[in-house]
Amino acid sequence: MPGPLQLCLLFSSALFCIGLIGALSRSNTILVLLGIELMLNAANLNFIAFWRFGPAPAAGTGVIFVIFSIAVAAAEAAVGLALVIAIYRHQKNIRLQDAVRLKG
Repeated sequence: MPGPLQLCLLFSSALFCIGLIGALSRSNTILVLLGIELMLNAANLNFIAFWRFGPAPAAGTGVIFVIFSIAVAAAEAAVGLALVIAIYRHQKNIRLQDAVRLKG
């Protein structure tokens, strides 16, 4: 029977694969951003799992990694949503196939 680290890694890889499939197969920009967020959450789960089940988990090492990763995810979401709004104002849709031209 697999240990708790292997179960965490298995769940994290499943979450990452779901996010990857969602990001690659969707034509809606919002759903692509949601897939990217799922992949970042899978990376956060890996950080916490390796910190918790490591040989000598320090008091806040894993938590600092996750806070940094959450900050990067928030910046990615803000920039991504700003791009979606700019594309929508220009083209009146948010399909990725129609967003081939960003300049006026």
